[in-house]
Amino acid sequence: MEYTHQSSWIIPFIPLPVPMLIGVGLLLFPTATKNLRRMWAFPSIFLLGIVMLFSVHLSIHQINNSSIYQYVWSWTINNDLSLEFGYLIDSLTSIMSILITTVGILVFIYSDNYMSHDQGYLRFFAYMSFFNTSMLGLVTSSNLIQIYIFWELVGMCSYLLIGFWFTRPIAANACQKAFVTNRVGDFGLLLGILGLYWITGTLEFRDLFQIFNNLIYNNDVNIFFVTLCALLLFCGSVAKSAQFPLHVWLPDAMEGPTPISALIHAATMVAAGIFLVARLLPLFIVIPPIMNGIAFIGIITAVLGATLAIAQKDIKRNLAYSTMSQLGYMMLALGMGSYRAALFHLITHAYSKALLFLASGSIIHSMEALVGYSPDKSQNMVLFGGLTKHAPITKTAFLIGTLSLCGIPPFACFWSKDEILNDSWLYSPIFAIIACSTAGLTAFYMFRIYLLVFEGYLNVNFQNFNGKKNSSFYSISLWGKKGKKKLKKKMNLLALLTMNNNERTSFFWKKTYPHPINLNVKNITRLFIDINFFDIKKNASLYPHESDNTMLFSMLILVLFTFFVGIIGISFSREGMDLDILSKLLIPSIDLLHQNSNNSVDWYEFLTNATFSVSLAFFGIFIASFFYKPVYSAFKNLNLLNLFEKNVPKQIVTDKMINIIYDWSYNRGYIDAFYEKSLIASVRKFGKLYYFFDRQVIDGIPNGVGITSFFMGEAIRYVGVGRISSYILFILFFLLIFLVIFFFISI
Repeated sequence: MEYTHQSSWIIPFIPLPVPMLIGVGLLLFPTATKNLRRMWAFPSIFLLGIVMLFSVHLSIHQINNSSIYQYVWSWTINNDLSLEFGYLIDSLTSIMSILITTVGILVFIYSDNYMSHDQGYLRFFAYMSFFNTSMLGLVTSSNLIQIYIFWELVGMCSYLLIGFWFTRPIAANACQKAFVTNRVGDFGLLLGILGLYWITGTLEFRDLFQIFNNLIYNNDVNIFFVTLCALLLFCGSVAKSAQFPLHVWLPDAMEGPTPISALIHAATMVAAGIFLVARLLPLFIVIPPIMNGIAFIGIITAVLGATLAIAQKDIKRNLAYSTMSQLGYMMLALGMGSYRAALFHLITHAYSKALLFLASGSIIHSMEALVGYSPDKSQNMVLFGGLTKHAPITKTAFLIGTLSLCGIPPFACFWSKDEILNDSWLYSPIFAIIACSTAGLTAFYMFRIYLLVFEGYLNVNFQNFNGKKNSSFYSISLWGKKGKKKLKKKMNLLALLTMNNNERTSFFWKKTYPHPINLNVKNITRLFIDINFFDIKKNASLYPHESDNTMLFSMLILVLFTFFVGIIGISFSREGMDLDILSKLLIPSIDLLHQNSNNSVDWYEFLTNATFSVSLAFFGIFIASFFYKPVYSAFKNLNLLNLFEKNVPKQIVTDKMINIIYDWSYNRGYIDAFYEKSLIASVRKFGKLYYFFDRQVIDGIPNGVGITSFFMGEAIRYVGVGRISSYILFILFFLLIFLVIFFFISI
């Protein structure tokens, strides 16, 4: 086993040959490499599979021995500077390596089919393999400077993958936004690293924690400066894990291919920030203000992400805000000192969110066959609906991922999220109330996605209406053939339900409905009653379809993870019963934090606490079902139409508060607009001012000297005509002026 740990340095480099060979092949043998492009999926999956087996083997040994291994080589040695290069194998490294490789393999398998039609197939796999290499190098790093190197490589790969379709201006802008936003956090991280090195004289984690803690306990260091350095370190995680206020890049990062979104949101980019805080937690935990700040940023991010997700129309952007909210939960747990709960939720969320993104990719992939490649259409949930019968496997997978993220037992996220909620009650009742409310919002917006995509917005079924079979309005509007003009008018009116006031006055159907429309329940009901259902021929090209087997395989494996991965964190309280697998794996790290490694809980207490959180989740599901499920049909069948219209408030759509909430969420909390008008506009004005100063002052001085010399030379050229009489005249003229000035001065 000692030999295995000594060979662990190769983990980050195992996937590296793929991008190198692809690059060499495209440079030397471009035609042959492109013709054999599908063969590159196999080595990518195979090499990552080797890393996965290696990581599992290390994890098993970690569970059995509870030990930490670190190997270091000298890199740079000087009188005042000593840098080392090495790797650290502990429980956190093992967990992250397994997470990266398992999700990465499934995304590779999925991508082979998803990207098969794309001309950038080879470039995609090269970027992906290098992305995994960078992330594996990050989690195995033994010091801060080494982490920073791989940290920047991860940022570079995310820039390349988010802007993969760089010919589209929106994708090019998205990758630039992600790059610039992360540079803000990375600059803070670099300053924090330099500050810690100045304080402790080392960057190796084990020495750093020991020296730093001794300085704090002995009060041998300026606490303000130490807190500032720790805060700067945390800034890197704020940007990478999309925490408020540097979260603005994450929704726009959805412009990349969907498999990239799954990898970024599950196991790589955003997980890097959580990993860094978890790695540095022994340093942060001795500075209470920093721990409180981490918890505060986490709870703000959790509730902000949930509120911004409730009105988004783009399915991937909705899931992006969901990721932001769940990352807030993890950061909250770390700020509370709940190391185990944070990592547990990182694991369960990774598999659940990867499942949701791959399922959404399956939906988008099938919709693109109908509407063409247009994200405004293929990713717009308002245009979806009734997909259950066309993609039943995808629907089931998406539903399981949704239930897990909502915290419904026995799915994975229930166990981890419930643990965070329980710990939050012990930390702060205010934080606990906000966290529990956010859990209810999570259930609401996740089931909103599910119902919009697979059931349809206000999907009312009328049996034998006009002699036609009941069907979904959206499925007819999207895939029907007849009555396009009339149906388009109906669809335009229906679309007003999901629009804010500005859109209702500026969108293209202003010509169709030039006068204001009172969107109350009665008008909504009349809209659906007036719909004429048209015949739809059973032509496969007119309907969305289930994805191919390779894409479904990845989704089904993630379904199994979503079902069973929560088992690793279930604790038992009976005497003689071993600790749960996760706690046994984390014993060395928990001991380093001087916490109790026994996390067992009483089952009665657990069920009591879980009842409250599950009730909140079901309440959120009920509210989502009330707004987005065909509840109207039940009233119609009971001949209670008039009662339904009287009891449901007519201001349900036009109510001022609803509009305020909708506009807040749809416009991203106005945070992007604030940055645009304040920060970005200020930078542009400063740039223009600097440009003016550079052209007119910096360049103006030498240019002015040159122009002045030119005109003086020209003037002197006309004066120096070679006539003595002219010279005498000039001398007398200036002498006269001198005498006049001297005379007035003398007086």
